[in-house]
Amino acid sequence: LLGAGTGDNAAAALGVGAGSGDVVVSIGTSGTVFSVADVAAADDSGAVAGFADAAGRFLPLVCTLNAARVLDAAAAMLGVGLDELAELALSAPAGADGLVMVPYLEGERTPNRPLATGAVHGLTLRTSTPAHLARAAVEGMLCALADGLDALTAQGATVRRVILVGGGARSAAVRRIAPQVFGCPVVVPPAGEYVADGAARQAAWVALGGDAPPRWTVQGTEEYAAEPVPAVRDQYASARGMVLDRR
Repeated sequence: LLGAGTGDNAAAALGVGAGSGDVVVSIGTSGTVFSVADVAAADDSGAVAGFADAAGRFLPLVCTLNAARVLDAAAAMLGVGLDELAELALSAPAGADGLVMVPYLEGERTPNRPLATGAVHGLTLRTSTPAHLARAAVEGMLCALADGLDALTAQGATVRRVILVGGGARSAAVRRIAPQVFGCPVVVPPAGEYVADGAARQAAWVALGGDAPPRWTVQGTEEYAAEPVPAVRDQYASARGMVLDRR
């Protein structure tokens, strides 16, 4: 007896209706970046894991250890809530005047730096403000995820838009800064249980039959667009290797 089934990320992709040209970025405690592909991933570096999706195709995926926890840590350092952290971040300029946070707060999986610690670079009198630190935290988290996006494109993924989900996607700063960092439009569906939705869609497919899953429209999706700011990723790239390992 064979039964249909899937994993959490593959179910989420089906639940949000990810298709060709879509990359899903999930910002939970850790972060995942994945897309639906016709060809299996073959990444010798190990950055891109090769999974099956929930509909007979493939799901190349990159995982980072530090995502929403970076926002939590920054808010704790500044003694503010997450909404106030977002307001502070949006009040600072793109690039935070050169302040860069490398957010390896619990080591990191991508890149493989299990003992790495986080770092802040570019601290000056001008950047020694809560707003600059908040902006650097949001941008650092997004830059780490954007590195995962690069790894997927190196495997042949086409990025037309990013679908942003997870608890971190509730942040107004994350929503508005993400297009500047990712370099493409970002859509945010309403908060929901998209893993469960994907499993339900797959189950409906089994029950109804057919060559493809039943059509599934997510209502209430919001789109965010902004001019890319390459300098943000450039300064992050120059800083990400300058971290200390935990002793």
